[in-house]
Amino acid sequence: MDCIFCKIVAGEIPSKKVYEDEQVLAFFDINPASPVHILVIPKKHIESAVALTEEDNALIAHIFKVIGIIAKEQKLNNGFRLVSNVGADGGQTVKHLHFHILGGKQFGESFG
Repeated sequence: MDCIFCKIVAGEIPSKKVYEDEQVLAFFDINPASPVHILVIPKKHIESAVALTEEDNALIAHIFKVIGIIAKEQKLNNGFRLVSNVGADGGQTVKHLHFHILGGKQFGESFG
């Protein structure tokens, strides 16, 4: 498989890790869109949110728990934006489920 995130999980491509456990990896985005821009990915390859199955329920719950831990560690006390792009029209460029934690500034209500 030629998935850049799977290569990061495998250690073939370096990343600036923020969090790692047996199910999840989180690292700083190399092209940040905000002062804090962290990607949270499952280590299991799942193409996108629409590819999730019932078997993934515990994994998704764990990812959201990790997102909370990271937000606290990054001192995003006033809030943050959480984004998961799905498919070409949604702006997904890497076909591996991932969540963007965007913070460190105030966002408006508009999504573009």
